[in-house]
Amino acid sequence: MARTYESALSLLSTLQSNKAVTSLFSVPLLPPSPAQNDGKPQDLNALAIPEMLAWLSRAGLSQRDLTKLQCIHVAGTKGKGSVCAFLTSILVHSNAGKVGTYTSPHLVSVRERIMIDGQPLAPDLFARYFFEVWDAFTEAARAELGRKTGDWHSSQDPAAKTARAEENDRLREAELQGPATKPFYFRFLTILAFHAFLCEGVRSAVIECGIGGEYDSTNVLPAEAVTAGVVTQLGIDHVGMLGGTLPEIAWHKIGVAKTGRRCFTRRLAGDEATMEVLRQRAAERGAELVDVPDEAVEAWGGVRADAEVGGLEGDFQKYNQALAVSAAREHLRGFAGSEQVKDDKSTAVVDFSSIPEGFAEALRQARLRGRCETRQEGNITWLIDGAHTAESLREVARWFASKRSTAANTRHVLLFNQQERDAAKLLEGLYSGIQQNAPSPDTKAIFDKAVFTRNELQPRAGDEAQRDMSVQNAGAQVLSQLSPDSQTVVCDNVANAVSEVRNSEKAQGNKTEKTIVLVTGSLHLVGALLRVLEPDAPL
Repeated sequence: MARTYESALSLLSTLQSNKAVTSLFSVPLLPPSPAQNDGKPQDLNALAIPEMLAWLSRAGLSQRDLTKLQCIHVAGTKGKGSVCAFLTSILVHSNAGKVGTYTSPHLVSVRERIMIDGQPLAPDLFARYFFEVWDAFTEAARAELGRKTGDWHSSQDPAAKTARAEENDRLREAELQGPATKPFYFRFLTILAFHAFLCEGVRSAVIECGIGGEYDSTNVLPAEAVTAGVVTQLGIDHVGMLGGTLPEIAWHKIGVAKTGRRCFTRRLAGDEATMEVLRQRAAERGAELVDVPDEAVEAWGGVRADAEVGGLEGDFQKYNQALAVSAAREHLRGFAGSEQVKDDKSTAVVDFSSIPEGFAEALRQARLRGRCETRQEGNITWLIDGAHTAESLREVARWFASKRSTAANTRHVLLFNQQERDAAKLLEGLYSGIQQNAPSPDTKAIFDKAVFTRNELQPRAGDEAQRDMSVQNAGAQVLSQLSPDSQTVVCDNVANAVSEVRNSEKAQGNKTEKTIVLVTGSLHLVGALLRVLEPDAPL
């Protein structure tokens, strides 16, 4: 296989998906394997870090190698991506060396997950580092097989020799070079990011957890590699892996707290049980928990986004900005020549009255695709946010309410999907949230039209089976009940859904009419939408 970017993408697609792995947690514990004789069930979470350390070693890396990076480690349920975007912008604008950012998921290109100085890793560099890591795993597997072969060869037992021959046949060269000897998708990309950052001379890194924190693949970072931790706002998500209550989820998220380091979080007013879990676990780990009070953030007010460069909009972003400012201050203490922050550890860390010079402009220019993103296309304004939890959709409701126009020549359209959660409940929450945040009473329907679609990019092929549209039909039914005057349309792919919006706008025959489209409910939907709107964008 040619060692091109395209072939790297092809091989990456063969790795076991994140969804396949998380599905193992539909029940928290598996029955004991035959190799176990203590009768206890196997805890998959407890295996995660030892397995990740083994994969790291097979790639030729160690935790000591990772100490060459100085990382801000970010966990949480909502706001992780925004905090990482704010942090990246601040560090790029500061004297913090070359800046690496590792986030997930991506919307259009996998290279979005691994950025250098705020830009996705170039295709040629991605391919180079991809194959270096891929080959390292292949060679490690070949060496392990060689050791097994040597052991069997030294045995005089004919049965053992036969087993060796069969094993050699099974682990043929093609299998050694293929996905069977590689970690699953997220682990591979995490190791690839570390490898790329080290090779590129990254000094400061912003590392976002995938799921949880305590057992997340990124948590192989030792304390020496971490300057600060962040736990963004918590919510109920991934209950199979993390638990079904906020205190249970908090236990996992605060796992990014490291000995001798500060970890910043938003103070949860009225939820002392969750805050106590955060404080207790941070203390157990020898970390200092700094809980930022909302009053301090609201007194500050945050920094308004620069709409011209696609900055992160939404009044709620001030809470994410505050966490980013706090963690960036802590991070920059260790950099010679950085005059933003004093070395004095006693410096107030929740005072935003005079943030360091340059921070405000960095916050203003921070960007994150698919989060409170406004995109203009002729008379159509696309308001795009991949929110997919009740908490996140409440913020989207506030944002959309502030953008919604009462002008008679403006139509409002909803483009929605949520394939894995309770879509009807989320839709009801979104609709009521918009109603509650409307600036003035409005007797018109919130949406003139609503389009419900699956996340597939294109129409099904001729030989493809009919796609299950039950979720989309249920969504259309719910909206019809909430808003009988709204027209509803169901599509089985995003390309047709976008055409439905565009054709509806053209059908009005009034060039002065404007259409505002809210696209939300799923990051997968947002990714497919951007592919349709940007057909020539590189993958």
